[in-house]
Amino acid sequence: MAIVKAEKTPARAAPISESSLIGWMRMHLFSSTFNSILTVISLYIIYITVFGVWKWGVTDAVWVAGNRRECFNISINGACWAGVITWLDNIFYGRYPREDLWRVNLGGLLLFIWMAPLWLPRVKAKVFIGLTTVFLYPFLAGYLFAGGEKGIFMQVMITAAIVCLLGNTTHSIIGLFTGRSLPEFLIRLLGKNAASEKSQRNILLGILVLSFAVVYIWQMGWSVEVVPWTKWGGLFLTLVISGVGIASALPGGIILALGRRSKLPVVRVLSTAFIELFRSVPLITVLFMATTMFPLFMPEGFVLNKLVQVIIAVCLFNACYMAETVRAGLQAIPKGQFEGAHTIGLGYVGTMSLVVMPQALKHMIPNIVGSFIGLLKDTTLVSIIGLFDILGMLRSISRDTPWLGLHKEPLIFGAALFFLICFGMSKYSRHLEVKLSTGNKH
Repeated sequence: MAIVKAEKTPARAAPISESSLIGWMRMHLFSSTFNSILTVISLYIIYITVFGVWKWGVTDAVWVAGNRRECFNISINGACWAGVITWLDNIFYGRYPREDLWRVNLGGLLLFIWMAPLWLPRVKAKVFIGLTTVFLYPFLAGYLFAGGEKGIFMQVMITAAIVCLLGNTTHSIIGLFTGRSLPEFLIRLLGKNAASEKSQRNILLGILVLSFAVVYIWQMGWSVEVVPWTKWGGLFLTLVISGVGIASALPGGIILALGRRSKLPVVRVLSTAFIELFRSVPLITVLFMATTMFPLFMPEGFVLNKLVQVIIAVCLFNACYMAETVRAGLQAIPKGQFEGAHTIGLGYVGTMSLVVMPQALKHMIPNIVGSFIGLLKDTTLVSIIGLFDILGMLRSISRDTPWLGLHKEPLIFGAALFFLICFGMSKYSRHLEVKLSTGNKH
């Protein structure tokens, strides 16, 4: 007699009925006289706050005007968003030449294309794509934004970046439609499936060298005009500083954390001293020291502009904070993981890269993203040392003659912009936690 097991069907959430909603409200909001009074008062405060903000910022607001006086003539009690709208280009791009804004937009588009494969499910080698984004994209984007003459080093790095971008994009398209990688597709296309592994590797290496040579010759005749760093500003400058800081903070933090845990006394002492030095002073002090002290340590005739000095300071500062986050994650890994890795013959590098670090990074996702969000917000401090980031541009609106004294609206707009960016980063970190099965999934 065959026994048939009934398949378990996933439980569906029961729809919320009107009676259950009333019961929930009675239990949580009106369970006693005191709670009922608090609920009514809280709802009234929320109502007058939301109604007041809506009336000031939307219904009575002025969206089109030539100056602040005209805003007052139209509506004296509403917000004057006309000044913010007039300054939108400056808020997003600073004083970057308007005829060259395509370079900034193209840089953002290339970053999106470069990173899009990381979210495609059938694409392989995502770690390689992420590493090329971190280490090669800044050279291509940096030249695209700054322009000027290209030395041999920059030509090589730009060529490598373009080749990787083309390779990653082709690899992603092939993986999306066929599930194969680019090397597998090329070997199959050339009919070399039966060739030895060494022959296949040589063929792929030859294709890579040929692609590098073709792109190198092409980029030699490609150049863009110089845009001085003093014209960079707005949200563009904020994202450049925070983007470079975010890209370098995690690798730098991992190196410093491993150095602090090293068994070599010199490496451990130097790493610890470096971390504690930067963590013991505020970022604004580090920025002032970077703009005044870096030139004293540079060789004679070697000049770094203020933007490069600020980026270096931000990278070092956040790498030290990230090092403590990484160290805490490493300490959360049981010793049995280290012993098990040594038992199967893995050395220090293999143990850290294949066993310990992947587990530690999963536990560190909330703290890492929290550090990244803090870094993005801390970049507004560069306005104090003369860089016109987004905060500097928002404050400049109130000093513009037609909009003299317009303070609230630009700062509220900036706050809303930062909220959207930071909220998006926070939600994505939560998505990563659920995807990697870390923390509570509910």
